[in-house]
Amino acid sequence: MGAVVAGIVANPASGQDIRRLVTQASAVPVEEKANLVRRLLSAFAVTGVERVLLSTDLGGISAAVLRDLGRDPLPAVEFCDEDTLTGTAQDTVNAVRRMVDAGAGVIVCLGGDGTARVAAKACGDVPLLALPTGTNNAFPQAGEATVAGLAAGMVASGQVDADLVTQRVSMLEVVTKNRREIALVDVAVSMNKHVGAKALWDPTALTELYCTFAEPDGIGLSSIAGQLCPSSRSSADGVALQLGPVESSAYVVHAAIAPGVVRPVGVRGWGVLRPGVRVDLAAGGGVIAVDGERELELKNGEGAYVELRADGPWCVDVRAAMAEAATQGLLRSTATSGTGEKGRSHGRCAG
Repeated sequence: MGAVVAGIVANPASGQDIRRLVTQASAVPVEEKANLVRRLLSAFAVTGVERVLLSTDLGGISAAVLRDLGRDPLPAVEFCDEDTLTGTAQDTVNAVRRMVDAGAGVIVCLGGDGTARVAAKACGDVPLLALPTGTNNAFPQAGEATVAGLAAGMVASGQVDADLVTQRVSMLEVVTKNRREIALVDVAVSMNKHVGAKALWDPTALTELYCTFAEPDGIGLSSIAGQLCPSSRSSADGVALQLGPVESSAYVVHAAIAPGVVRPVGVRGWGVLRPGVRVDLAAGGGVIAVDGERELELKNGEGAYVELRADGPWCVDVRAAMAEAATQGLLRSTATSGTGEKGRSHGRCAG
């Protein structure tokens, strides 16, 4: 049996898009991202992870981690430095593919919705755990990196059954004449003619919105649906909305489009989005955004469709993993062992 391997991808550019200039979003500095990696490594060491592959970057995260190696007993850290860094999403794709090829049992992703989406495209069936360090963090769920590292490490080492503590999430696939893209949260059609600065923060140009889930307490475009027609992450169905001018729409939703940005959004109608059903987009000559970022420009008359699929990435449920660890007694030892060996406690919880 080979060494227990885990991967960490930390995006230095997450949380630094144009929304940082037009909203009140707080930034996660490079040093804090490096601290998150250090906390993950400390947790991995406790769970039996022996080898960690870490992405390299031009922003200083990997360099800060490298400076601290050797201070504490940690797994062996290897940097994914075989590929030339470009400062683009391709760096994440290359690193994740290296981790998959090395036999990683889990990949932890530090970034926002865009980083998680790129990692999901490359991770295959390797479980993904996304921690939020972006602007809009609708897909990554907030949590302490130390606890997330314990959960991820126990999945990688097989101490907890991945079938019990991971779930396959839905995703949206957008298909045009020349390109396919996925989205983990939402796909939006915009009347804008060009991609431009990519990130969306003004909903007035949007005409269609499709969501894999819509949480009432969400952030970003999916918060529109979350306040009108909520849909949980565990639901097989998604939501489809037709948007329009506030003054001529059936509903007006005041939605948290970005941190510090609440806008009225006109909704003409909405319905359930079923898995496997292709929906043609009325996007000829416009732009299609995936997970809040404009990605696809369409020429006049060029068609596209969106489809909700059930074969998205496998994602680690941190709470379920930690509950399973408690049930099995994986993170506790008997007081009399004196050896640090884990063992089941037969005591009874008070109260």
